Amino acid sequence: MLAHSVFFSLHDPSPASVDALIEACKTYLADHPGVVFFGVGTLNKELTRPVNDQAFDVALHVVFDSKASHDVYQVAPRHMKFIEENKPTWKQVRVFDADLAPA
Repeated sequence: MLAHSVFFSLHDPSPASVDALIEACKTYLADHPGVVFFGVGTLNKELTRPVNDQAFDVALHVVFDSKASHDVYQVAPRHMKFIEENKPTWKQVRVFDADLAPA
């Protein structure tokens, strides 16, 4: 499996802007072929240990059944539309892709 984790920092981190990005993720990025897990949410501000990275507003986690499914997702029309419509709101985007082994 391949885990695709994306951390968005927004120019406007207001609750309305955060909610709008979360809804856009749900609209455009959920239910792609090969997705075995989809989750999107916000920074948990209660977790403030020195190791907790708090430099993001929205976190997206998509686990694919294979790298091939991930590669199809990257060029899928809904994914491209999500980027086109939301990119102007992003101050920073960090992407972490990892191969996962079953437990």
